[in-house]
Amino acid sequence: MADPPAWIAEFTVTPEQFAAQLDAIVATGRTPVPIGALADRLTRGAPLPPRPVVLTFDDGFADLPGPTAEALAERALPATAYLTTGALTPGHGSLLPPAPMMTLAQAPSLEWHGMEIGAHTVTHPQLDTLRAPELARELGESKAALEDVLGHAVTHLAYPHGYNSRSVREAARRAGYASAVAVRHALSSETDEPYRIARLIVRRGHTVADVEAWMAGEGARAAPFPDSPATVGWRLCRRVRAAARGPQFAG
Repeated sequence: MADPPAWIAEFTVTPEQFAAQLDAIVATGRTPVPIGALADRLTRGAPLPPRPVVLTFDDGFADLPGPTAEALAERALPATAYLTTGALTPGHGSLLPPAPMMTLAQAPSLEWHGMEIGAHTVTHPQLDTLRAPELARELGESKAALEDVLGHAVTHLAYPHGYNSRSVREAARRAGYASAVAVRHALSSETDEPYRIARLIVRRGHTVADVEAWMAGEGARAAPFPDSPATVGWRLCRRVRAAARGPQFAG
């Protein structure tokens, strides 16, 4: 988007930046694959093409089934889209602040453009602060809503803003997901964790040079690695706040 809402602007690039970043990925010779291919590698040792990369898009903003999917398809770049079902369904609501969103009915069009669909919860909460029943609802209902509109199983999950914990990862496994991606702002690896796959966040200030560095395996550490004391402390702080105020937006 050229003029995004202020709350999401930091994680938004212009159409021109997006096109340049995609062209840079193509030029590096990387082979984009959907998250399912990486998950199969991590869990079953399935083969991957040389120099693979996974492109993912969270939430389901209005550009996704239009110019974003079209730009990917024009370059024959598969990707994975994680959709927040409550934000895409009129009357259901979510914790996401106002922004132009696609509709859940448009999800099949993403697959027509070669995108894989994963779940991103119902309301976009901080999953690691929820009680077990609330956590199960967020994971289960989003999965069921997507399966209903797509007509097939949805087995991949993205934790909103990457927030997860050991209990959240176990809940994702019990809910029937084969993989889950976090954030970590790190490169993934052959030994990454299937229920905490590392990703890099593309921010508005990142340049084509940053993308080229990542494609070369540079500019970020590689997962897996243990949570830092700061991450553990921040989780405890957020849990206290959620206990006092209820579920909080992950963002």
